[in-house]
Amino acid sequence: MCLRLIFICICLPLGLFAQAKYSFSKDTLLMGSAFAFTAIHESQSKAQAAVELAIAEVDRIERLISSWKPTSQTSSINQFAGIRAIKVDWELFQLIERSQKIAQLSNGYFDISFASIDVLWQFNGDTVEMPSDEELSASVALIDFQKIILNRSDTTVYLENEGMKIGFGAIGKGYAADRAKVVMLENGVTSGVVNAGGDVLAWGYKADGRSWNVGVANPTAKDEVILALPIVNQAIVTSGEYEKYVIVDGERYGHIINPKTGIPSKGILSVSVLTSTAELADALATTVFVLGEKDGLALINHLEGVEGIIINQENKVLYSSKLKDWFADE
Repeated sequence: MCLRLIFICICLPLGLFAQAKYSFSKDTLLMGSAFAFTAIHESQSKAQAAVELAIAEVDRIERLISSWKPTSQTSSINQFAGIRAIKVDWELFQLIERSQKIAQLSNGYFDISFASIDVLWQFNGDTVEMPSDEELSASVALIDFQKIILNRSDTTVYLENEGMKIGFGAIGKGYAADRAKVVMLENGVTSGVVNAGGDVLAWGYKADGRSWNVGVANPTAKDEVILALPIVNQAIVTSGEYEKYVIVDGERYGHIINPKTGIPSKGILSVSVLTSTAELADALATTVFVLGEKDGLALINHLEGVEGIIINQENKVLYSSKLKDWFADE
């Protein structure tokens, strides 16, 4: 998932910000993605300290939820699939619970047990041919959120079938961004931005009192901004297949896989979702991409406090109901 950002200044009365504020930014690699942190504070040193604490928090979360780190609790859940339940931290248990709720809401089009499909699709150049129907059927058979058994009384997680796997690729960076924001707020940063590999969370205002604006890239011309949105205490996440894909038999396949078929989804170039938390925006952006423009927009319009933008294969921009009215008034 990747969102190209251009911050555009919108002037506000500078008298609202009589006390000088300082901005500290840092880029680093976390969770296999480029993260960028910006903290606004009256003290430059406190802004820097808050960013370092936020980075440490994301690193902690990665060690907890990564399915690639053999020492993580998620890896233990996968290792003992079909064998026994694994006791996990309450934090991880709750993240899985929330993921399950989105799976139910989307009728399984969002499903953290999709991770079993990773043996068929490698988006590092290793996949050079289409998986067979038999391989697809076998992998899809292991994808079923209803077979993730949660026991709240002892915070255990059990995958019913051997070979099942869970992964947080469609929600984990959003959760990490939310946690980074919490840590920065706890350390006095009332304005800032976390860009978690394209999962963007912004709150407050820039050091000069101007607001944050996010430019959404044209998926067919990534250096071109197709539209700009003011972000005030919101998250915006874009899912697209134009950054990470493979070419098989001359056809392009993006990395967002339909858990019902085991085949990468088609029909949409990108989806941007805006809501209050990066975690929810992350999960919904993936879900809408898989559902397609008609059902995806219907889902967004059904949810309170959620807005979305879809760019379809014809490069046409489609808006959820409230955003459509907002842009019509512009």
